[in-house]
Amino acid sequence: MANLITFLRFPLLFLYLILIYFGGTGAQLWSIPLVAIIFFMDSVDGLVARLRGEVSLLGSAFDIATDRTMEIVLWVVFSDLKLIPIVIPIIAIVRGTTVDAIRAVGIGNGLPAFDQVHHPVSRFLVSSRFMRDFYGVTKGLTFILLSTSLWARSSASPYARLILEVSLVLTWVVIATMIARGLPVLVEGYTSLRVKKH
Repeated sequence: MANLITFLRFPLLFLYLILIYFGGTGAQLWSIPLVAIIFFMDSVDGLVARLRGEVSLLGSAFDIATDRTMEIVLWVVFSDLKLIPIVIPIIAIVRGTTVDAIRAVGIGNGLPAFDQVHHPVSRFLVSSRFMRDFYGVTKGLTFILLSTSLWARSSASPYARLILEVSLVLTWVVIATMIARGLPVLVEGYTSLRVKKH
């Protein structure tokens, strides 16, 4: 059931893209609650997995891959729509692919993604409930505000500029958090792989 919830985010993402690219102002307005639902489902799939005893390495890897796909697609789309600078998706792609490559090695060795760092600061940044929730909520709120910004721009709202500015501030908070949470995985993962070689 949890994996099904994770999978269902894909058709919703494509529906979201259709609304913002091919729909008018009204469709863009509907895209705002839709992107909120997409990110709310990320919390639901994990909760369902824990409640139903469906937590697995495969489910964890699928969830991370889905999250990364959602993020990268949305960052690229918002850059294409001229809401954020191109450097944002570039950072997200570089961070996502490098961190997930290291995590894949750990998962291949039987370690769930959030158990692959050991230093207390690393564990706080990468796997603490506070940081995971902070990152997830901030990211979801950012995508909701960027969607709102798109609608506000197309509807010529007098608040369009303000919404975009708040969205950009939150975007940089998300990017800074993304980097802070990725660096420990890279450093500890690289160190452990180097030690195993010797």
